[in-house]
Amino acid sequence: MDAADFYTGIVAEVYGPLRAVAQDPEPYAAFVEETGAPALELGCGDGDPLLDLRRRGLDVEGVESSANMLERCRRRARKQRLRVVLHHQRLESLHLMRRYRAIFLAGPTFNLLPDDATAVAALRGVRAHLAESGTLLVPLFVPSPTPPEEIGQARVATADDGAELRVSVVSEERNETERTQTTVLRYERHVRGRSTVVDRPWVMHWYTPAGFEDLAAAAGLVLSAVQPSVGAVLQHYRLQAARCAG
Repeated sequence: MDAADFYTGIVAEVYGPLRAVAQDPEPYAAFVEETGAPALELGCGDGDPLLDLRRRGLDVEGVESSANMLERCRRRARKQRLRVVLHHQRLESLHLMRRYRAIFLAGPTFNLLPDDATAVAALRGVRAHLAESGTLLVPLFVPSPTPPEEIGQARVATADDGAELRVSVVSEERNETERTQTTVLRYERHVRGRSTVVDRPWVMHWYTPAGFEDLAAAAGLVLSAVQPSVGAVLQHYRLQAARCAG
């Protein structure tokens, strides 16, 4: 199951209330201000940090493969009276009518691409949309196995209509050769005696530093810098279009 199918229905509904990490908009605002506009957020989801950047007046558009998440983003934008340009496309088949000085992912969304071939296709698409001297920012990480004592333990939140929302890890498999970790997540919604329960596999695909640099090179991109985040959980890779010889 790819991200476009994963973030649908109940998963899109509970994403906001039950998200494990809220994206800090500051580093992405600083990136856009430093690199220049226009900018494009890849995998913008339901609008964090895209809507915050628009509220600051930054020229940032968003692209997302999940129609459900895009609709949530549109509703949030209308509620905040923000104008935002959104595109419904997959990263591996990106085809927009504009080039951007800054292209970025907020958080390790790139890790949701299931294999190296899909990653190269996405990087080639991004390369085609970079303006001259434009910069791509890709946060990456290597997922840690879920501790055994956390299997079956639910995060709980309450929806606006009073429904109890829950998400928990049911099982997990890790393949070091393919560099994938597949976590089966259970999403639940309980309200007034009615329940919805859905299990979905969440696949994370990771890269070695040298391996990611090779994939970028195959897509016509060169690594300009690697910056660790606080706690070194994420590594932020900055890439630019490779110059043609001669």
